[in-house]
Amino acid sequence: MPAESPGWRPSLARSIVLRHDRVRDADLLLMPERAVLLNVEAGHILRLCDGHRTVAEIVAHLAETFPGAPVAEDVPEFLDRVRGEGWVR
Repeated sequence: MPAESPGWRPSLARSIVLRHDRVRDADLLLMPERAVLLNVEAGHILRLCDGHRTVAEIVAHLAETFPGAPVAEDVPEFLDRVRGEGWVR
């Protein structure tokens, strides 16, 4: 289901853990044998991927939080990319 699909409710893959690293003051995705340092925007998006919110709800929340940011285009593209990596389902 592409990120544009109204019914997709993205969530982190079961083997993935999102943690905040206080030393780096950054979010990390922890997975078997790998860790990914996220930029601020990616951390905000992935924190909302709880399996309950639709992509449209995530976009609406981020548009309200970051007025003027191109979230309607960027968020679905990002979610498709990280789903391809196996980070979300």
